[in-house]
Amino acid sequence: MRILHLDSGREMRGGQWQVLRLLEGLRRESVDCTLLCPRGSPLWDKARALHPDVRPLGIWAVRRLSRQSDLVHAHDARTHTLAAAFAAAPLLVSRRVAFPIRSRWKYGHASRYVAVSQFVKCILMEGGVPEEKISVIYDGVPLGERAAGGETRLETVVAPASGDPHKGTALALEATRRAGVDLLLSRDLESDLAGAGLFLYLTRSEGLGSAILMAMAAGVPVIASNVGGIREIVRHLENGWLAENEPEPIAGAIRELLSDRALARALAARARQTVAEKFSLDQMIHNTIHLYRQVLSC
Repeated sequence: MRILHLDSGREMRGGQWQVLRLLEGLRRESVDCTLLCPRGSPLWDKARALHPDVRPLGIWAVRRLSRQSDLVHAHDARTHTLAAAFAAAPLLVSRRVAFPIRSRWKYGHASRYVAVSQFVKCILMEGGVPEEKISVIYDGVPLGERAAGGETRLETVVAPASGDPHKGTALALEATRRAGVDLLLSRDLESDLAGAGLFLYLTRSEGLGSAILMAMAAGVPVIASNVGGIREIVRHLENGWLAENEPEPIAGAIRELLSDRALARALAARARQTVAEKFSLDQMIHNTIHLYRQVLSC
């Protein structure tokens, strides 16, 4: 199997981490992969350190390398458009976002879609994609070691830094102000979660929320917006806290978990168990390889 991967992201967000981890897993399973992504992007730098075949993204690269590949896997909306127009091999598209479909033409040009959640699958079907062309494959994250620091780090609240207007950065700042705690807006979650006591993930719309999975895997209690595919990860007061997108309910959740340390520890422990059972890297990689084989056998 020769798979051509496409990603146009210029930030290292959840989708780019999933591409990187998928490439690592596919390489371990001896699947031949090439990645096209923007030169100089964080994904470019990280992938080149781990993977031997990373090249600049562009129309001519897609046209030429797709002719040498068995399958093209587009990981975001821009590369979906690029591959629909120029790829010469069967196309598989990962769909991570919860926005309605706007281009029926584009969504008619793929052999299969990978929805990151059941919620995203429903959106694809509402947009006219046949159910038989959609497979749900959840994100996978490494379980690793539990974040160190214990009681001393509990009051450190971390949230992802984002300029996306659909993400709730302003809401997170207001909620933590009301709760009387500082907020660290992180651009490097893998590092910053090691010192986090709470993880705050607020958004107006979400396909799944792989950053939430990273926090859960690190044993950090999660407060997240009660929207979209997040509900497929977080079960309220079982393995995390789901809050409505208003400052006071979020501030109240922060105060509750800071004061009830036993509850915070219990949620964090069950969250790690959830990742191990349902959102492991091995499951994500195995399910993706299985789907590749299905598409290529058709």
